[in-house]
Amino acid sequence: MFALSETERLVRRTARDFATRVIAPRAAAIDATEAFPRDIIRGLAELGLMAVHVPSELGGAGATATAFALAIQEIARACASTAVMTSVTNMVAETIARFGTEAQRQLHCPKLAGGQHILGSFALSEPDSGSDPGSMRTTARRDGKGWVIDGAKQWITGATYAGVLLVWARTASSDRGTRGISCFLVENGTKGLNVGRPEDKMGIRASNTVPIELDTCRVGPEALLGAEGDGFKIAMAALDGGRIGISAQAVGIARASLAEAIAYSKARQAFGVAIAEHQGIAWKLADMQMHVDAAELLSMRAARLKDRGDPYTREAAMAKLFASETAVRVSNDAVQIHGGYGYVRDLAAERHLRDARVTTIYEGTSEIQRLVIARSVLS
Repeated sequence: MFALSETERLVRRTARDFATRVIAPRAAAIDATEAFPRDIIRGLAELGLMAVHVPSELGGAGATATAFALAIQEIARACASTAVMTSVTNMVAETIARFGTEAQRQLHCPKLAGGQHILGSFALSEPDSGSDPGSMRTTARRDGKGWVIDGAKQWITGATYAGVLLVWARTASSDRGTRGISCFLVENGTKGLNVGRPEDKMGIRASNTVPIELDTCRVGPEALLGAEGDGFKIAMAALDGGRIGISAQAVGIARASLAEAIAYSKARQAFGVAIAEHQGIAWKLADMQMHVDAAELLSMRAARLKDRGDPYTREAAMAKLFASETAVRVSNDAVQIHGGYGYVRDLAAERHLRDARVTTIYEGTSEIQRLVIARSVLS
């Protein structure tokens, strides 16, 4: 295991304590009711966990990417819905801190870190443009000194409650593919920004996921994040870090599923002994533990490379791919070990399986991660 600094251990302890005391007891209820856990999110902000890798002078915790990954793991063990909203908000804050002007950084980063912006949202995907951002149809045209944005976005985490959204739009109509795409900071409440009805999802049901429409949405010149035309570069850099967050979320879900399976297999009797004593179950648990540990090591490796300033695109893709598919496999095995009890909502096993499934889809599908890895291997 990677050696952790005192700050990293402190962040992990802080996240684990809050997740155990506050989040876990409410996880089943907020899943069942799809209730947005506003007070939990504010509590995480008060602990410095909504902008972990953002410099302290901008209101963040000033900790490492490794500390961020450890925090997301602990939160996801308690509630995957809360973890993904936390992860995306961290990604938005870090992107603004990295690419924003000083005015943009000072305006938005402290609000994201402190909870004044209850969430941040990442609006890249569109109804017909998910894995292929080059087919983006949302446009932004100059109008005087500012911009007018028109288009639609899909699958946007937290947009109902977000204080600020990163919105990608095509600013050069003559360009095709990923050229001519720019990124804009759009505050919630801006005229022309319309947030749709939350999706009725299979899992992470307490995480707000909505479509948005931009109908003659006017923003000032100060809304442009980075240089005009640099939007694709900004998105890919943000997603590299975001994939570390999703790998950590997946590890947390898998660890929760494994813990449920171990506890149940020790308590459940069959043929006169605990089912954990049957080789078929014991070997399944052994494989589950092996895959969870391997997923965590891949996630930590990517985070460490990021902390060192080394390239980590391939390693983040590997971590996200392996950890997400591990979460699905381990959660599915946990349901199998529970038998019929794993299929009902009285126990947490079925929630973990529902929550795990989407980790192989958002912030880059498993197929996209394999493309990223293959290109690196073959280059």
